[in-house]
Amino acid sequence: MVNHSQIQDNGLYLLEAFYNHKTNINLGKTHMSIDRIVLAVAGTIILISTLLVVTETIPLVWLWLPVFVGFNLLQSSLTGFCPLAIILKQFGCKSGCAFK
Repeated sequence: MVNHSQIQDNGLYLLEAFYNHKTNINLGKTHMSIDRIVLAVAGTIILISTLLVVTETIPLVWLWLPVFVGFNLLQSSLTGFCPLAIILKQFGCKSGCAFK
């Protein structure tokens, strides 16, 4: 015979554990590091400008923008120098592993 109160208690415990796990993540309050912000901005610029050029919304000359961003990502991976990282550091963003 199954004790329904025990099932309800276990179910409530699982819901509380799930809720506590979800609230400990703090998705709305996470502070991204400079590394992640640089990658997010670069990826967004590359995707949007390429999409706009492909759909012929903007002239073909704007294809140089993702080329410039990609080149800047490559040189910053080799040298550690990134203009956006310097600007973000001045705004007080938390440093990551790459740009200290």
